[in-house]
Amino acid sequence: MSAFLGELIGTAILIIIGGGVVAGVTLNKSKANGGGWVVITLAWGLAVTMGVFAVGNYSGAHLNPAVTFVFALTGDFPWKDVPMYILAQMLGAIIGATIVFFHYLSHFKATADQATKLGVFATIPAIRHTFSNLLSEIIGTFILIFGLLFIGANKFAEGLNPLAVGLLIVAIGMALGGTTGYAINPARDLGPRIAHFILPIPGKGNSDWGYAWIPVVGPLLGGALGGLTYKALFLGEVSVFLWITLAITAIIILLSYSTKDQVEEENQSISA
Repeated sequence: MSAFLGELIGTAILIIIGGGVVAGVTLNKSKANGGGWVVITLAWGLAVTMGVFAVGNYSGAHLNPAVTFVFALTGDFPWKDVPMYILAQMLGAIIGATIVFFHYLSHFKATADQATKLGVFATIPAIRHTFSNLLSEIIGTFILIFGLLFIGANKFAEGLNPLAVGLLIVAIGMALGGTTGYAINPARDLGPRIAHFILPIPGKGNSDWGYAWIPVVGPLLGGALGGLTYKALFLGEVSVFLWITLAITAIIILLSYSTKDQVEEENQSISA
């Protein structure tokens, strides 16, 4: 199996299980309806574990453009392979989301709420606030990359590494995921969001493209900061990319803070 096909299949598995659990828990008339956040985070962790077990020997199982990007940035992955990996991840995510749609087709028809349908495919913030949402994705992905590098640095049981990575995803979801739905992976959000836009989902509404940049930019920045900071603190390898990334991140965060989008109804009712 080629690395391209490995990334495509692994990411498709990730989305089939991860998107599938969201569909099962949220769509009407599903037997899993109402299962809650714990069920979702556990299944997402297992989704990553299964994806890594499936294709780790063929592609390294990045399954995430932020992982591919940061490994290239830190010199652990060739830049020439980055576009191919990201393309495979995006295609795999779209395919996985499409399979989830057809699997739950009757339940999409039985569900009227447009946000619930979109939530099967893409992340939706609990409180829409650009600064907070972006910061959440940066922090979550920073911890993801830090954790991946911690796990990789321990050779006690390499065969169990996929399980350890899955548990890391569960921990991030339970601890940090309640704000934005913890994309921490541009392909996990953008690929299925494209599928939502394309697929003939009954009464689906819009794909919320105004928010779509946050689960792409946030994970890329957070991942880069996580990898470069790990190298600096634990290996003593301080790269100029660390200072560049810090500067870019600071600028983007400051710009996001200046946006006027604190319009949640809950906040309005409190101030009233």
